[in-house]
Amino acid sequence: MIFLTLFLEFFKIGLFAVGGGLATIPFLYELAAKYPWLTPQQLADIIAVAESTPGPIGINCATYAGFNAAGVPGAIVATLSLVLPSFIIILIVSRFLSKYNENKLVKRTFSALRPAATGLIAASAFTVVNDAVFKLSSDVPLFSSTDIKCVILFVVLLVLTNIKKLKNLHPLAFIGFAALVSIIFSF
Repeated sequence: MIFLTLFLEFFKIGLFAVGGGLATIPFLYELAAKYPWLTPQQLADIIAVAESTPGPIGINCATYAGFNAAGVPGAIVATLSLVLPSFIIILIVSRFLSKYNENKLVKRTFSALRPAATGLIAASAFTVVNDAVFKLSSDVPLFSSTDIKCVILFVVLLVLTNIKKLKNLHPLAFIGFAALVSIIFSF
């Protein structure tokens, strides 16, 4: 019974949380209030962890909640049921687009979406860098809460990721480097 409940709840979240992983958060808080799988505090903690780990936040949260509810099988059911609606929708859309991919309206629509997607990614990047490095806000004087060690690490990683010989390294190498530096310098 727990697996069916996990499947239905996370399928519903996957179906209605349009907009990516962050759109799942209100549904997850509702789920935390409804079931004993995780508390609101655990959810806040897993959101913080999921933001800093590879993979979409919604999937990481679903995996955690499913594991809390029913162990490894629960984690698998919750994760798969969260992504299943998107998978089904993408299959349907791909069938439709393959039929109409030469249509001028479809091409123009996708051309118009590119700058919007770029802007959303840039806004997200600004928010993450601001929150992680500069900590700027309207009620705090400019750069008064900036952690200089974070700024230095940010600049070093920015430079390292743009050196031609290092560009081909796997991203995990840079994550590991940042983790090592963070441990050494007590971030």
